[in-house]
Amino acid sequence: MIAERQLPTLEDVAKLAKVSRATVSRVVNGATLVAPETVVQVQAAISKLGYRPNRAARALVTRRTGVVAVMVPEADDRVFTDPFFPQAYHGALQGFSDSDVQVLLAIAGPGHPAERMLRYLDSGHVDGAIVVSHHGPALARALAELSTPVVFVGDPETPGLPYVDIDQEAASREATQYLVDGGSKRIATITGPLDMAAGTNRLAGFRSALAAAGLSPAGVEHGDFTTAGGRDAAARLLAAGERFDGLFVANDLMAAGALQVLAEAGLQIPEDVRVVGFDNSEVAMQTTPTLTTMTNPASELCREATKLLIELLAGGRPASPVILASHLIRRDSA
Repeated sequence: MIAERQLPTLEDVAKLAKVSRATVSRVVNGATLVAPETVVQVQAAISKLGYRPNRAARALVTRRTGVVAVMVPEADDRVFTDPFFPQAYHGALQGFSDSDVQVLLAIAGPGHPAERMLRYLDSGHVDGAIVVSHHGPALARALAELSTPVVFVGDPETPGLPYVDIDQEAASREATQYLVDGGSKRIATITGPLDMAAGTNRLAGFRSALAAAGLSPAGVEHGDFTTAGGRDAAARLLAAGERFDGLFVANDLMAAGALQVLAEAGLQIPEDVRVVGFDNSEVAMQTTPTLTTMTNPASELCREATKLLIELLAGGRPASPVILASHLIRRDSA
């Protein structure tokens, strides 16, 4: 019978490094009152022996779990059908790839997502969280009362809370201006949910661009960032009887649904209606025709959010907000 290899212990590291067990413990737990040459000595011993700290014991000392959460207060069917969310989670994984931090995806689900999130974050299961896609400022205000550090992807509409975003209003203004510059005179829009900053800001940018061009909206229908919501909103625009030759849609999934309805109505894209979406997700390359759209870099947004969260966990006060660039991707729909 082959004897099971015994894992190296804290005492083994101390013996090899020729320091006390307490010194090894301080190095492992990130204490600063250790001479730099001693830290190097201990780390060399750890590497040589292949020592792995006991996570549970370390958590008792540091009061850290080594886990952060990407919190999504949305129904699970939306999380798993919208490319934005897996891209955001991937960005968080990349942001913590050089550390031992585990990144948990936590979907609040239907019902009372805010209460679920608050209970979870307040229970000590995670060291911090990145919140993606929240509705209204109430959740952000409640999270601000907790001791758990939180960073938002998207404007939390609450002063003092750290967040990462693009300039949503400027991006939608650029998208609408592109339709104006291309000759569209009667431009309609399908908005996102208006209980979200992204929804209201994209609508504001649309209205701003039209006002600057001396135009009025040819129609405004509200959507929910889903393909089915885009189909329904496009059907309502057509049923209203107002002709339009340009359509700005507040995300790519809704634009995909709108393109289906316009095609079923016998309209040619872009000859009859020029269509611009938002997100530059993989959906934009799968529609017929392919979709002109604004970028909304989910992965990069979450990578930047991890930087803010790491700074918060270290006791810092990160500069916020961090606003990333968005630009137009021209394809066949406009």
